[in-house]
Amino acid sequence: MWVVLITAVLAALVGGLVGGLVGSGTQHTFVEKFFPNQSALSKPQDIQSVLAKVEPAVVSIDSQSGATGSAGGDFVQAAGSGMILTPDGEVLTNNHVVSGASSVTVTLFGQTRALPAHVLGNDPGNDLALVQIDRASNLPTVSLGDSAQTRVGDSVLAIGNALALAGGPTVTDGIVSAENRSLSAQNDSGQTENLTGLLQTNAAINPGNSGGPLVNAQAQVVGMNTAVASSSTGNAPTQNIGFAITVDSVKPRLAQLRLGGTGGGATPGTAPQPSPVTNSAYIGVTVGPVTPTLQQQDHLTPSSGALVLSVQPGSPAEQAALQVNDVIVALNGVAIQSPANLTAALHPLKAGDHVTLGIYRGSSRRTVGVTLGARPSGG
Repeated sequence: MWVVLITAVLAALVGGLVGGLVGSGTQHTFVEKFFPNQSALSKPQDIQSVLAKVEPAVVSIDSQSGATGSAGGDFVQAAGSGMILTPDGEVLTNNHVVSGASSVTVTLFGQTRALPAHVLGNDPGNDLALVQIDRASNLPTVSLGDSAQTRVGDSVLAIGNALALAGGPTVTDGIVSAENRSLSAQNDSGQTENLTGLLQTNAAINPGNSGGPLVNAQAQVVGMNTAVASSSTGNAPTQNIGFAITVDSVKPRLAQLRLGGTGGGATPGTAPQPSPVTNSAYIGVTVGPVTPTLQQQDHLTPSSGALVLSVQPGSPAEQAALQVNDVIVALNGVAIQSPANLTAALHPLKAGDHVTLGIYRGSSRRTVGVTLGARPSGG
Protein backbone atom coordinates (compact mmCIF):
# COMPACT_ATOMS: atom_id res chain seq x y z
CA MET A 1 0.00 0.00 0.00
CA TRP A 2 1.38 3.38 -0.99
CA VAL A 3 1.23 5.95 1.80
CA VAL A 4 0.87 9.66 1.14
CA LEU A 5 2.60 11.75 3.78
CA ILE A 6 0.27 14.66 4.48
CA THR A 7 2.39 17.71 5.21
CA ALA A 8 1.81 21.30 4.28
CA VAL A 9 3.40 20.49 0.93
CA LEU A 10 3.27 17.22 -1.01
CA ALA A 11 6.60 16.97 -2.80
CA ALA A 12 6.39 15.36 -6.25
CA LEU A 13 8.94 12.75 -7.28
CA VAL A 14 9.86 13.10 -10.93
CA GLY A 15 10.96 10.07 -12.93
CA GLY A 16 10.73 7.45 -10.20
CA LEU A 17 13.55 8.66 -7.94
CA VAL A 18 13.17 7.51 -4.34
CA GLY A 19 13.17 10.65 -2.23
CA GLY A 20 11.66 12.30 0.79
CA LEU A 21 8.62 14.50 1.11
CA VAL A 22 8.96 17.91 2.70
CA GLY A 23 6.56 20.49 4.10
CA SER A 24 6.80 24.19 4.53
CA GLY A 25 3.84 25.15 6.68
CA THR A 26 1.71 26.33 3.77
CA GLN A 27 -1.80 24.95 3.56
CA HIS A 28 -3.76 24.40 0.37
CA THR A 29 -7.51 24.60 -0.09
CA PHE A 30 -9.05 22.52 -2.86
CA VAL A 31 -12.32 23.70 -4.39
CA GLU A 32 -14.35 21.09 -6.24
CA LYS A 33 -17.12 21.83 -8.71
CA PHE A 34 -20.42 20.46 -7.42
CA PHE A 35 -22.29 17.85 -9.40
CA PRO A 36 -25.56 16.20 -8.36
CA ASN A 37 -25.06 12.68 -7.06
CA GLN A 38 -25.66 10.31 -9.94
CA SER A 39 -24.83 7.20 -7.95
CA ALA A 40 -26.20 6.45 -4.50
CA LEU A 41 -26.01 3.45 -2.18
CA SER A 42 -28.51 4.56 0.42
CA LYS A 43 -29.68 1.23 1.81
CA PRO A 44 -27.90 -1.89 3.09
CA GLN A 45 -29.58 -3.97 0.41
CA ASP A 46 -28.11 -1.67 -2.25
CA ILE A 47 -24.61 -2.42 -1.00
CA GLN A 48 -25.33 -6.12 -0.71
CA SER A 49 -26.62 -6.20 -4.28
CA VAL A 50 -23.40 -4.64 -5.56
CA LEU A 51 -21.25 -6.98 -3.49
CA ALA A 52 -23.04 -10.03 -4.87
CA LYS A 53 -21.85 -9.01 -8.34
CA VAL A 54 -18.33 -7.87 -7.51
CA GLU A 55 -16.97 -9.73 -4.47
CA PRO A 56 -16.61 -13.15 -6.15
CA ALA A 57 -14.12 -11.58 -8.58
CA VAL A 58 -11.94 -9.97 -5.88
CA VAL A 59 -8.86 -11.96 -4.86
CA SER A 60 -6.09 -11.81 -2.28
CA ILE A 61 -2.54 -11.73 -3.61
CA ASP A 62 0.53 -12.80 -1.65
CA SER A 63 4.04 -12.27 -2.98
CA GLN A 64 7.45 -13.24 -1.71
CA SER A 65 10.84 -11.87 -2.61
CA GLY A 66 14.37 -12.57 -1.50
CA ALA A 67 15.87 -15.77 -0.15
CA THR A 68 14.15 -18.10 2.27
CA GLY A 69 17.34 -19.35 3.88
CA SER A 70 19.10 -17.49 6.67
CA ALA A 71 22.26 -17.19 4.57
CA GLY A 72 20.47 -15.97 1.50
CA GLY A 73 19.65 -12.41 2.52
CA ASP A 74 16.39 -10.70 3.30
CA PHE A 75 13.07 -12.45 2.82
CA VAL A 76 10.09 -10.17 2.25
CA GLN A 77 6.41 -11.05 2.09
CA ALA A 78 3.70 -8.71 0.83
CA ALA A 79 -0.08 -8.95 0.70
CA GLY A 80 -2.44 -7.10 -1.57
CA SER A 81 -5.61 -7.44 -3.58
CA GLY A 82 -6.62 -7.88 -7.19
CA MET A 83 -9.63 -8.16 -9.48
CA ILE A 84 -10.24 -10.90 -12.03
CA LEU A 85 -10.56 -9.57 -15.59
CA THR A 86 -10.95 -12.80 -17.58
CA PRO A 87 -12.47 -16.23 -16.87
CA ASP A 88 -9.07 -17.85 -17.44
CA GLY A 89 -7.53 -15.96 -14.54
CA GLU A 90 -6.02 -12.63 -15.57
CA VAL A 91 -5.88 -10.48 -12.43
CA LEU A 92 -5.29 -6.73 -12.34
CA THR A 93 -3.36 -5.34 -9.37
CA ASN A 94 -0.83 -2.67 -8.41
CA ASN A 95 2.75 -3.10 -9.52
CA HIS A 96 4.00 -2.45 -6.00
CA VAL A 97 2.10 -5.53 -4.77
CA VAL A 98 4.21 -7.90 -6.91
CA SER A 99 7.29 -5.84 -7.79
CA GLY A 100 10.47 -7.86 -7.34
CA ALA A 101 8.57 -10.97 -6.27
CA SER A 102 10.14 -14.40 -6.68
CA SER A 103 6.77 -16.10 -6.19
CA VAL A 104 3.13 -15.05 -6.32
CA THR A 105 -0.01 -16.82 -5.12
CA VAL A 106 -3.67 -15.86 -5.44
CA THR A 107 -6.53 -16.85 -3.14
CA LEU A 108 -10.02 -16.75 -4.63
CA PHE A 109 -13.08 -15.39 -2.85
CA GLY A 110 -14.54 -17.92 -0.42
CA GLN A 111 -11.52 -20.23 -0.62
CA THR A 112 -8.52 -20.82 1.60
CA ARG A 113 -6.15 -22.61 -0.78
CA ALA A 114 -3.63 -20.30 -2.43
CA LEU A 115 -3.22 -20.87 -6.16
CA PRO A 116 0.12 -20.46 -7.96
CA ALA A 117 0.35 -17.49 -10.30
CA HIS A 118 2.88 -15.47 -12.27
CA VAL A 119 3.29 -11.91 -13.51
CA LEU A 120 2.31 -11.38 -17.14
CA GLY A 121 3.45 -7.78 -17.33
CA ASN A 122 3.94 -4.63 -15.34
CA ASP A 123 3.95 -0.87 -15.78
CA PRO A 124 5.91 0.69 -12.90
CA GLY A 125 5.30 4.22 -14.13
CA ASN A 126 1.55 3.82 -13.67
CA ASP A 127 1.75 1.28 -10.80
CA LEU A 128 -0.05 -1.43 -12.77
CA ALA A 129 0.55 -5.16 -13.05
CA LEU A 130 -1.26 -8.08 -14.63
CA VAL A 131 -1.04 -11.46 -12.89
CA GLN A 132 -2.05 -14.80 -14.40
CA ILE A 133 -3.49 -17.54 -12.17
CA ASP A 134 -2.00 -20.81 -13.43
CA ARG A 135 -4.39 -23.29 -15.06
CA ALA A 136 -7.52 -21.30 -14.17
CA SER A 137 -10.87 -21.41 -15.95
CA ASN A 138 -14.51 -20.37 -15.55
CA LEU A 139 -13.75 -17.67 -12.99
CA PRO A 140 -16.10 -14.75 -12.22
CA THR A 141 -14.96 -11.37 -13.53
CA VAL A 142 -15.43 -7.71 -12.68
CA SER A 143 -17.16 -5.24 -14.97
CA LEU A 144 -15.00 -2.23 -15.88
CA GLY A 145 -16.94 1.02 -15.81
CA ASP A 146 -16.31 4.52 -17.13
CA SER A 147 -14.51 6.69 -14.60
CA ALA A 148 -15.03 9.75 -16.81
CA GLN A 149 -18.70 9.58 -15.82
CA THR A 150 -17.84 9.52 -12.10
CA ARG A 151 -18.68 12.69 -10.21
CA VAL A 152 -17.70 14.08 -6.84
CA GLY A 153 -20.37 12.87 -4.41
CA ASP A 154 -21.04 9.54 -6.16
CA SER A 155 -21.28 6.58 -3.79
CA VAL A 156 -18.51 3.98 -4.00
CA LEU A 157 -17.38 0.80 -2.28
CA ALA A 158 -13.74 -0.12 -1.63
CA ILE A 159 -13.15 -3.87 -1.59
CA GLY A 160 -9.90 -5.61 -0.74
CA ASN A 161 -7.63 -7.71 1.44
CA ALA A 162 -7.32 -5.08 4.18
CA LEU A 163 -4.53 -5.88 6.67
CA ALA A 164 -4.38 -9.40 5.15
CA LEU A 165 -7.12 -10.51 7.53
CA ALA A 166 -8.47 -14.02 7.13
CA GLY A 167 -12.10 -14.63 6.24
CA GLY A 168 -12.54 -12.79 2.96
CA PRO A 169 -12.27 -9.24 1.66
CA THR A 170 -13.11 -6.13 3.66
CA VAL A 171 -15.79 -3.79 2.32
CA THR A 172 -16.06 -0.08 3.13
CA ASP A 173 -18.38 2.53 1.69
CA GLY A 174 -18.05 6.22 0.99
CA ILE A 175 -18.15 8.74 -1.81
CA VAL A 176 -15.83 10.13 -4.44
CA SER A 177 -14.35 13.07 -2.53
CA ALA A 178 -12.31 14.62 -5.35
CA GLU A 179 -11.03 13.94 -8.85
CA ASN A 180 -7.73 14.33 -10.70
CA ARG A 181 -5.49 14.26 -7.65
CA SER A 182 -1.69 14.26 -8.10
CA LEU A 183 0.62 13.19 -5.29
CA SER A 184 3.78 11.43 -4.22
CA ALA A 185 3.36 8.20 -2.27
CA GLN A 186 5.72 5.92 -0.38
CA ASN A 187 5.45 2.22 0.49
CA ASP A 188 6.77 0.31 3.49
CA SER A 189 10.09 -0.33 1.72
CA GLY A 190 10.71 3.37 1.27
CA GLN A 191 10.09 3.29 -2.47
CA THR A 192 8.38 6.42 -3.72
CA GLU A 193 6.12 6.89 -6.72
CA ASN A 194 4.52 9.91 -8.33
CA LEU A 195 0.85 9.30 -9.14
CA THR A 196 -1.47 11.53 -11.16
CA GLY A 197 -5.12 11.71 -12.19
CA LEU A 198 -6.36 9.82 -9.13
CA LEU A 199 -9.80 9.59 -7.59
CA GLN A 200 -9.94 10.55 -3.91
CA THR A 201 -12.42 8.74 -1.67
CA ASN A 202 -13.46 8.77 1.97
CA ALA A 203 -14.15 5.02 1.87
CA ALA A 204 -11.68 3.53 4.34
CA ILE A 205 -8.61 2.05 2.64
CA ASN A 206 -5.96 0.13 4.58
CA PRO A 207 -2.72 -1.72 3.84
CA GLY A 208 -3.60 -4.82 1.83
CA ASN A 209 -6.30 -2.98 -0.14
CA SER A 210 -3.81 -2.17 -2.89
CA GLY A 211 -5.07 -3.53 -6.20
CA GLY A 212 -8.65 -3.97 -5.03
CA PRO A 213 -11.57 -2.40 -6.88
CA LEU A 214 -13.35 0.86 -6.15
CA VAL A 215 -16.85 0.25 -7.50
CA ASN A 216 -19.92 2.39 -8.13
CA ALA A 217 -23.60 1.75 -7.43
CA GLN A 218 -23.91 -0.09 -10.75
CA ALA A 219 -21.33 -2.67 -9.58
CA GLN A 220 -18.80 -1.33 -12.08
CA VAL A 221 -15.13 -0.80 -11.31
CA VAL A 222 -14.26 2.89 -11.56
CA GLY A 223 -10.86 2.73 -9.88
CA MET A 224 -8.18 0.58 -8.28
CA ASN A 225 -7.38 1.28 -4.62
CA THR A 226 -3.75 2.34 -4.45
CA ALA A 227 -2.76 4.80 -1.73
CA VAL A 228 -3.82 6.11 1.65
CA ALA A 229 -2.87 9.38 3.31
CA SER A 230 -0.75 9.34 6.44
CA SER A 231 0.04 12.14 8.86
CA SER A 232 3.51 13.66 8.57
CA THR A 233 3.80 13.57 12.36
CA GLY A 234 3.52 9.81 12.50
CA ASN A 235 2.65 6.68 10.59
CA ALA A 236 -1.01 6.63 11.55
CA PRO A 237 -3.29 7.05 8.52
CA THR A 238 -5.33 10.21 8.36
CA GLN A 239 -9.06 9.68 8.39
CA ASN A 240 -11.01 9.20 5.18
CA ILE A 241 -8.37 10.11 2.60
CA GLY A 242 -7.69 7.32 0.13
CA PHE A 243 -6.75 7.33 -3.54
CA ALA A 244 -7.54 5.11 -6.51
CA ILE A 245 -6.15 4.87 -10.04
CA THR A 246 -8.97 5.53 -12.52
CA VAL A 247 -10.16 2.59 -14.60
CA ASP A 248 -10.06 4.78 -17.70
CA SER A 249 -6.29 5.09 -17.31
CA VAL A 250 -6.00 1.31 -16.93
CA LYS A 251 -8.02 0.10 -19.93
CA PRO A 252 -5.74 1.45 -22.70
CA ARG A 253 -2.75 -0.28 -21.07
CA LEU A 254 -4.18 -3.79 -20.73
CA ALA A 255 -3.03 -4.95 -24.17
CA GLN A 256 0.52 -3.84 -23.37
CA LEU A 257 0.41 -5.52 -19.98
CA ARG A 258 -0.51 -8.81 -21.63
CA LEU A 259 2.68 -8.59 -23.69
CA GLY A 260 4.84 -6.99 -21.03
CA GLY A 261 6.71 -9.89 -19.49
CA THR A 262 8.24 -13.35 -19.68
CA GLY A 263 5.48 -14.92 -17.62
CA GLY A 264 4.05 -17.02 -20.45
CA GLY A 265 6.88 -19.52 -20.19
CA ALA A 266 7.40 -19.36 -16.46
CA THR A 267 7.30 -22.25 -14.07
CA PRO A 268 3.92 -22.21 -12.27
CA GLY A 269 4.17 -20.49 -8.93
CA THR A 270 7.07 -18.24 -9.87
CA ALA A 271 7.09 -14.57 -10.76
CA PRO A 272 9.87 -13.79 -13.25
CA GLN A 273 10.77 -10.15 -13.67
CA PRO A 274 8.89 -8.91 -16.74
CA SER A 275 10.12 -6.17 -19.02
CA PRO A 276 8.25 -2.97 -18.12
CA VAL A 277 5.76 -1.95 -20.77
CA THR A 278 6.77 1.68 -20.34
CA ASN A 279 10.21 3.17 -20.69
CA SER A 280 9.41 5.94 -18.25
CA ALA A 281 11.39 9.14 -18.64
CA TYR A 282 13.69 9.81 -15.69
CA ILE A 283 15.39 13.05 -14.71
CA GLY A 284 16.55 12.20 -11.21
CA VAL A 285 15.26 15.05 -9.10
CA THR A 286 12.77 15.32 -6.28
CA VAL A 287 10.69 18.47 -6.66
CA GLY A 288 8.11 20.37 -4.66
CA PRO A 289 5.94 23.43 -5.25
CA VAL A 290 7.16 26.98 -4.79
CA THR A 291 5.35 28.39 -1.76
CA PRO A 292 5.45 31.95 -0.40
CA THR A 293 7.38 30.72 2.64
CA LEU A 294 10.02 28.93 0.56
CA GLN A 295 10.21 31.80 -1.90
CA GLN A 296 11.08 34.19 0.91
CA GLN A 297 13.26 31.76 2.86
CA ASP A 298 15.38 30.63 -0.11
CA HIS A 299 15.25 33.91 -2.06
CA LEU A 300 13.52 32.32 -5.04
CA THR A 301 12.68 34.56 -7.98
CA PRO A 302 9.64 32.79 -9.53
CA SER A 303 6.44 32.38 -7.54
CA SER A 304 5.54 29.10 -9.29
CA GLY A 305 7.31 26.15 -10.84
CA ALA A 306 8.89 22.88 -9.70
CA LEU A 307 11.45 23.50 -6.95
CA VAL A 308 14.38 21.04 -6.96
CA LEU A 309 14.68 19.54 -3.48
CA SER A 310 17.33 16.90 -4.20
CA VAL A 311 19.40 15.57 -7.10
CA GLN A 312 20.15 11.85 -7.42
CA PRO A 313 23.88 11.09 -7.81
CA GLY A 314 24.72 9.83 -11.28
CA SER A 315 21.34 10.86 -12.67
CA PRO A 316 20.65 12.87 -15.85
CA ALA A 317 19.93 15.84 -13.58
CA GLU A 318 23.38 15.66 -12.00
CA GLN A 319 25.01 15.27 -15.41
CA ALA A 320 23.16 18.40 -16.54
CA ALA A 321 24.42 20.23 -13.41
CA LEU A 322 20.98 20.85 -11.93
CA GLN A 323 21.19 21.98 -8.32
CA VAL A 324 19.05 22.03 -5.20
CA ASN A 325 16.90 25.20 -5.14
CA ASP A 326 16.82 25.47 -8.93
CA VAL A 327 13.25 26.18 -10.02
CA ILE A 328 12.10 24.46 -13.22
CA VAL A 329 9.71 26.79 -15.03
CA ALA A 330 9.62 25.31 -18.56
CA LEU A 331 10.17 22.05 -20.44
CA ASN A 332 10.64 22.26 -24.21
CA GLY A 333 9.06 25.69 -24.13
CA VAL A 334 5.97 24.57 -22.21
CA ALA A 335 5.39 26.47 -18.96
CA ILE A 336 5.84 24.46 -15.75
CA GLN A 337 3.91 25.99 -12.87
CA SER A 338 3.89 23.02 -10.47
CA PRO A 339 5.40 19.57 -9.90
CA ALA A 340 2.28 18.02 -11.43
CA ASN A 341 2.88 20.04 -14.62
CA LEU A 342 6.40 18.63 -14.83
CA THR A 343 5.17 15.08 -14.34
CA ALA A 344 2.54 15.52 -17.04
CA ALA A 345 5.08 17.00 -19.46
CA LEU A 346 7.46 14.06 -18.91
CA HIS A 347 4.79 11.38 -19.21
CA PRO A 348 4.81 10.97 -23.03
CA LEU A 349 8.62 11.05 -23.19
CA LYS A 350 11.03 8.13 -22.99
CA ALA A 351 14.60 7.35 -22.04
CA GLY A 352 17.04 8.82 -24.54
CA ASP A 353 14.89 11.83 -25.39
CA HIS A 354 16.65 15.19 -25.11
CA VAL A 355 14.71 18.00 -23.45
CA THR A 356 15.38 21.64 -22.76
CA LEU A 357 14.57 22.90 -19.29
CA GLY A 358 14.02 26.53 -18.43
CA ILE A 359 15.19 27.12 -14.87
CA TYR A 360 15.81 29.89 -12.40
CA ARG A 361 18.97 29.74 -10.29
CA GLY A 362 18.64 32.60 -7.90
CA SER A 363 17.59 35.57 -10.02
CA SER A 364 19.21 34.21 -13.18
CA ARG A 365 17.07 32.57 -15.87
CA ARG A 366 18.93 29.74 -17.62
CA THR A 367 18.39 27.04 -20.23
CA VAL A 368 19.63 23.51 -19.49
CA GLY A 369 19.69 20.52 -21.82
CA VAL A 370 18.95 17.10 -20.29
CA THR A 371 19.05 13.65 -21.90
CA LEU A 372 16.43 11.60 -20.10
CA GLY A 373 17.36 8.29 -18.55
CA ALA A 374 15.39 5.12 -17.80
CA ARG A 375 13.59 4.72 -14.51
CA PRO A 376 15.82 2.83 -12.05
CA SER A 377 14.66 -0.69 -11.17
CA GLY A 378 12.50 -0.74 -8.05
CA GLY A 379 11.67 2.96 -8.41
